[in-house]
Amino acid sequence: MKLLIIGAGGVGTSAAKIIERRGAEGDWAEKVVVADYDFERAKKVANEICGGGKFVPAQINAMDAESIKSVVKEHDIDFAMNACDPRMNETIFDTCLEAGIGYLDCAMTLGTEHPEKPYELANIKLGDYQFAKQKEWEASGKIAVCGSGVEPGMADVFAKYAEKHLFDKIDEVNVRDGDNYGNTDSDFGFSVWTTIEECLQPPVIWEKNEEHPEGHWFCTEQFSEPEIFNFPGGIGDVEVINVEHEEVLLVPREIDCNRCTFKYGVPADFRKKLMVLFEYGLSDKKTKIKVGDSEITPRDFICKVIPSPVDATMTMTGKGCAGTWVTGWKDGKYRSIYLYQIADNQDCIKKYTTNSVVAQTAVGPVIMMELIAKGIWSDAGAWGPEHFDPDPFVERLAKYEFPAGIREMDSEYADMLDEQKLLDALK
Repeated sequence: MKLLIIGAGGVGTSAAKIIERRGAEGDWAEKVVVADYDFERAKKVANEICGGGKFVPAQINAMDAESIKSVVKEHDIDFAMNACDPRMNETIFDTCLEAGIGYLDCAMTLGTEHPEKPYELANIKLGDYQFAKQKEWEASGKIAVCGSGVEPGMADVFAKYAEKHLFDKIDEVNVRDGDNYGNTDSDFGFSVWTTIEECLQPPVIWEKNEEHPEGHWFCTEQFSEPEIFNFPGGIGDVEVINVEHEEVLLVPREIDCNRCTFKYGVPADFRKKLMVLFEYGLSDKKTKIKVGDSEITPRDFICKVIPSPVDATMTMTGKGCAGTWVTGWKDGKYRSIYLYQIADNQDCIKKYTTNSVVAQTAVGPVIMMELIAKGIWSDAGAWGPEHFDPDPFVERLAKYEFPAGIREMDSEYADMLDEQKLLDALK
């Protein structure tokens, strides 16, 4: 595979470094072009962090189709990883289709809230733009894997693994993300723009009920349905709330379930700050305001004045846990399982020079691209990660230094296992 990584920020840097750390096991990537609008940043990643060799820097404008096609042609690229923020997805996605190369992103095309009932009805959903072009991707013979980071991405693979191995019938798929990060002055662990987007958009939920026996998507108010979830790895209890996220739009397309949610541990004081931005119109991503001789959206202004979260997380300590809580029935008994992956911030900085949030986001796409390069994942079209066999992905997590875990939660099935353990001990 001749790979183009578009975006030399935290995720792009992490992806390049993860490939480099694999040594000969990373040779599925014959050539890796690290491209960014800021050529010096791309050059630093390719030459200094990765030591050059098969890692090559390039200048690119991810909002300009001709710029992307020029880099693809110059380096004979056959696959592109979109490591940019989702505002650029449509251009990159369409250009890869036109250029006849494979595609992968970490977050899908943006949604738009319902104009009249934003906290009730779904409207344009995350990824709708991409899945509308499914037939075109099938006809191209190329794969587009949409939503392929950690959440979405790894979390979706965990849901597929649970369906394949752990349940006879699934009830709910609930993604839960929490951390115990400290020693940082920043509220943001990654992109300020993206954090504002996902936290302040109306959260989407999937549910089957009497009125909608086939299932439907609906929306709620920001930060709805707070609950306490106990995370492994010493993180412990964290209050999590509903946030708009791709898994809720992806999982029900492939996995039969009665309910699907995404909840994230956003601290209460940070929620208040975000709602202040929302109430004063400072989260607005569409309206241009004139500042001097320039025009800028309120959100872009906020992104300019808030200090870089990348710098702030370099001193951050603690762990982040991303995982999928699946409930359902196994052998006639109700079962509850949490599949998860934990990343330590300082450990990731030592290994990849990037914080755990972006390193954890990058490892899933790298594994998926290896599986595609080797023909293990192969089905032309635009898909979410849960479309493919989860086993080779889960197996590789440990090899890539991001081992996954499984927690049997309280349930009838867990009680049966505990009873069996006692009997086995007497043998």
